[in-house]
Amino acid sequence: MSWLISRIAAFTYRNALFAGKNIFTFAEILFWPIIQIISIGIMGSFLKLKPDYLFFLLTGAIASGVLQVAQLDVAYGFLYDVWSKSVKQTFIAPVKTYDYVFGSWLFGIVRGTLSFVLLLVIAWFAFGFFLPPWPVFLPALAGLFLMALILGMTVQFFILLFGQRIDIIAWIVSVLMMLICGIYYPVTYLPKILTVLASFIPLTYFLEYFRTGYGFPLTFTHPLLKGFILSFVYIAAILGLVHWAFARSRKTGMILKLSE
Repeated sequence: MSWLISRIAAFTYRNALFAGKNIFTFAEILFWPIIQIISIGIMGSFLKLKPDYLFFLLTGAIASGVLQVAQLDVAYGFLYDVWSKSVKQTFIAPVKTYDYVFGSWLFGIVRGTLSFVLLLVIAWFAFGFFLPPWPVFLPALAGLFLMALILGMTVQFFILLFGQRIDIIAWIVSVLMMLICGIYYPVTYLPKILTVLASFIPLTYFLEYFRTGYGFPLTFTHPLLKGFILSFVYIAAILGLVHWAFARSRKTGMILKLSE
């Protein structure tokens, strides 16, 4: 167990070093969520929305920003090696796929939390936004981090299968999820088939639960239970797929291609 913890901590530390050397990358990641929350808040004020409807939009902007920052750290945990052509060197060491997955995710939680606080301060100062009671927002925030892990591992899975040419998925996957899961609207406003699809995505339930703190009714019953069950099922399944894709990439030579 101590070896497992030390290996995961090593990858967390490695991501922290990368972040320290690429401060402009982190600034770029934060730039768009900050612009997003300011523009959404100004739009809501211009439309003279009631505070609860304005907060509905702002929770979407905050959740989107946190999710993007946290999931990119999980994806970057692998992409740093791809971009530096050092994938094979990393896996010469006695490490497992879950070491860099969870190590990167822990650092993603740190940066995601910092992003959450920053966006919250901006929303409070500019638009009077406030958080619901902690039994509401803390489980929802934990759910966002679990969703970030799922999306980050999904990015790693596709890169192991198809190579670096598909690394654009790291930036679009969270946007697509937010579109389906109701970033600025209830999922019932989507076409029926997308509403059904949203019911299979944990993020839908965490967003809904977050917004109950502002008086909005639930579309789905037992959102936290469903959200966490789906999250852990997907994490186990996708972690297994990442492990399989890594084993396959060693046989097909994809690991060497990613290191050239």
